[in-house]
Amino acid sequence: MSRPCLLYITAGDREEALALARMLVGERLAACANVLGAATSVYRWQGAVQEEGEVVLVAKTVEDRVEAASRRVREAHSYDSPCVVALPISGGDADFLAWVRDEVPEPEAERAR
Repeated sequence: MSRPCLLYITAGDREEALALARMLVGERLAACANVLGAATSVYRWQGAVQEEGEVVLVAKTVEDRVEAASRRVREAHSYDSPCVVALPISGGDADFLAWVRDEVPEPEAERAR
């Protein structure tokens, strides 16, 4: 059984974050997603320090679906190199975590075994 985890994703604006959230939940790559408020990101890109507004998206998924979810975000994202990182969940409400597992099915190859 795959462990639940969080995907931390940044997007250029709220509309893009919402579109990514809808895609991940709609394709059952995440059980749910939270689109948070505006953030200011400071980062180095192509040799220069940049400062831009972004929106943070947090998606609840399972470890077995991180690769597929990351791939879909990369395909749909406006950035050349989008931030998509998986954070393990070490504990929490058992019923909620079971719901996450139920809502994000195993990949086809895993179910066939």
